[in-house]
Amino acid sequence: MGKEKNTIVEKSKEMLSFMKKRRTIRIFDKKKIPLEVIENCIAIAGTAPSGANMQPWTFVVVKDQETKKKIRMEAEKVEEDFYSHKISDEWRECLKPLSLEIRKPFLEQAPYLICVFYQLYSLDKEGKRIKHYYPIESVGIATGFLILALHQLGIATLTYTPAPMSFLNKILNRPDSERPFLILVVGYPSSEYALPSISKKELKDISITI
Repeated sequence: MGKEKNTIVEKSKEMLSFMKKRRTIRIFDKKKIPLEVIENCIAIAGTAPSGANMQPWTFVVVKDQETKKKIRMEAEKVEEDFYSHKISDEWRECLKPLSLEIRKPFLEQAPYLICVFYQLYSLDKEGKRIKHYYPIESVGIATGFLILALHQLGIATLTYTPAPMSFLNKILNRPDSERPFLILVVGYPSSEYALPSISKKELKDISITI
C-alpha cells in the first residue's frame, strides 16, 4: 500500500510540474496542426460533466482565413470601445503586466479559433424547448478539459473574451439559443513572443483542508 501511495504521489507531482509550464500565448507560429487533432481534443472536452448531462456546448472551429479576419475586425471594434469608454483606472493597472493592446493580430495568426458557445436550451422533435441547467458552469468545465488536452500535445492557447461577443452569433450563424462563452485561440507559440513576468498563487493561498 505504501509503494502504491508513493507512486500516485509522484505522478501527481509530475502532473503539477507539467501544468506549471502551461502559459497563455499572444503571438502564434504559422505551423499547421491537423484538424483531426483539434477534433479529438474537442471530443475530450465533450466528456466533461454537465448539469443534468445536457452537454450544453457548441464548439465552432474556425480555420477559414476570411472568417478569422471578420472576427478580428469586430473584436477590435469592441476593444476600441472598451479601452476608450468602459475600462476603469484600477482595471487598466491590473492589465499592465500583460501588455494588452486594442489590436488583436493573433486572431488571424493562429491556425484555429475555437469559438465556444453555451446553449440556453435545445429543441425536441416537436420543436418544444428543453431547458439546460447550469450551462455556463458546464461549458467552463468542458473548456478546461479542452485546454488541458491541447496542452498535453504541446499546443498553446489563449482564452479571449471581448465583451460583448454577440457578433460571433452573426458571423458564425449560431441560433438565439446559444451565447458566446469565449474564443480559444489555438496554435504553436511563436519564438518572437516574450512571456510576461507573472506568477500563480501558492497552494497555501488557494486551498484549505478541514
